[in-house]
Amino acid sequence: MAAALAPVVSLRFKPQSAVRLLSAYAKTNPRNFPTSSQTRTVTLHFPQLYQPLTPPFIFFPVGAARPRRRCFCTAISGALSSGEAIEKPKPEFFGAETCEKVGEFRKRLRVVDIKGGPDEGLDRLGQTLAVKGWVRTLRVQSSVIFIEVNDGSCLSNMQCVMNSDADGYDQVESGSITTGASVSIQGTLVASQGSKQKVELNVLKIVTVARVRNALAYATHKFFQENGFVWISSPIITASDCEGAGEQFCVTTLIPSSREATDSTVDAIPKAKDGLIDWSQDFFGKPAFLTVSGQLNAETYATALSDVYTFGPTFRAENSNTSRHLAEFWMIEPELAFADLNDDMACATAYLQYVVTYILENCKEDMEFFNTWIEKGIINRLSDVAEKNFVQLTYTDAVELLIRANKKFEFPVKWGCDLQSEHERYITEVAFGGCPVIIRDYPKACVLTTGKATLILRWYYCAWKYY
Repeated sequence: MAAALAPVVSLRFKPQSAVRLLSAYAKTNPRNFPTSSQTRTVTLHFPQLYQPLTPPFIFFPVGAARPRRRCFCTAISGALSSGEAIEKPKPEFFGAETCEKVGEFRKRLRVVDIKGGPDEGLDRLGQTLAVKGWVRTLRVQSSVIFIEVNDGSCLSNMQCVMNSDADGYDQVESGSITTGASVSIQGTLVASQGSKQKVELNVLKIVTVARVRNALAYATHKFFQENGFVWISSPIITASDCEGAGEQFCVTTLIPSSREATDSTVDAIPKAKDGLIDWSQDFFGKPAFLTVSGQLNAETYATALSDVYTFGPTFRAENSNTSRHLAEFWMIEPELAFADLNDDMACATAYLQYVVTYILENCKEDMEFFNTWIEKGIINRLSDVAEKNFVQLTYTDAVELLIRANKKFEFPVKWGCDLQSEHERYITEVAFGGCPVIIRDYPKACVLTTGKATLILRWYYCAWKYY
């Protein structure tokens, strides 16, 4: 893309160029006015771009009786630093001579809009486009400059080629524009003559995860909304322990603030006569915690709305450094009224296939990056989730399958044990050839609830409980 740097024109407002008119009426207005002794006549003048209003105008002093209907108008005058003239709108209502309408919202042209289509931008060849973003790389040669610009909308950069006669060439050549600079570049789109450039893996990994996470969150809401669910915003701070495990983060103001915590002592925490913490002096008057689940709130709403779901941050104070135990994560908790375990499993299956299909279709470039640099084969595994039928079997059948397997496991298998990751991987990868598997009807010794279904996606899993 041959391009020239063009600084963005800024709109500057002069002092006292904004005037708000309250209860302003022309004398020719047929509505009722207070007597002349209660009014005063003024002439309003506006600088430069607007002609003075035709006097006289009448302002009502404080305390004067006012008509029931009033007009409100904000007059704004501005001067473009480039000297461009502004076309005034035609008067459509009282005071329109001094008003500007709010402009139509126009989306900025993004790199993904140019390169993300099926033709990867070839359908726009010859068009004059403007790209705004941050300089990823910059190379200055004898008479040409190559600038890689990225705006975060996709993995690919937009390569901009500046010739020595382009506006802004001297600014870039002198070093005023460097890596990370925010730029606005305008030029004509042409076919690329070079090969792909190297990428910075660490930076790309962060922004790629952010884009895929955004797509997953959008697809989550889209799935449940399309299926008649109502989203419930459950509280983050709560006095209840939803799962009864007691592993919660406490929220309190009894401990000094972060600025004072370094020098504070335990004696600073107020205590009752029995020596225990005096929670009555806390912000909430009783112990409060970060939520471990929005399930209790969702169950209440489900009794009135039938099908609801929560989707928000949850917190666990489990001191376990594994991929299955995070201190903070976002959890999806659907609650279905008049449903049984089969309905629950069908909902989980439909949801997972929906969101996986969505990211495979809408985040192709990002998923290719993951497949190449982060985890090879991830696209094939996710395709299995989206395309293959889910298999369900009981806990008893799963244990018998593992016992008959000609494989030695690190954790021995017997009826009543909790299945480990190695067991789940064998069931999905070997026994069922990559199909997602749902294991249902766990024994009471494994869970506190009356029933449990564990959904296994290779070695990624999600627990769904049935009461």
